[in-house]
Amino acid sequence: MNYYDTLIEVADDCPVTKGQVPQARGGKRTKAVVEYKMLVKHPYKYTEEDLAFETYAVLHDIPKAIWPEERKKFLSKGHPHLRVSALTKRYGWGFHNNTEGKVALIALESSEYKQLMDDPRTTKIRAFRSTRT
Repeated sequence: MNYYDTLIEVADDCPVTKGQVPQARGGKRTKAVVEYKMLVKHPYKYTEEDLAFETYAVLHDIPKAIWPEERKKFLSKGHPHLRVSALTKRYGWGFHNNTEGKVALIALESSEYKQLMDDPRTTKIRAFRSTRT
């Protein structure tokens, strides 16, 4: 599930041209809001698996005391990866996985995004589109 030295590019049909901060809907946190807050506060701290589980745990109010056993169950099922995240499909953010597989958000309009796009050593993978072609 983890990528290494990879940029997950913003989806082709993303409606924005620069990174936007996702907002809660109806007073409730969304997956995009939780992912965004985790990655903005701690770039390159989480692997994709860490991010997926902790987002799930936060959204489902799972007590930290049982995270180890819940994480094992959660990861055994297989889950969508960052290529399907609303951050890449709707909000204009790419994900950079470094050589250790740790993830950071990269805004579409940033010089860092352009630099990663131009770097031949960085693997590029497009996020999934929201609509069919």
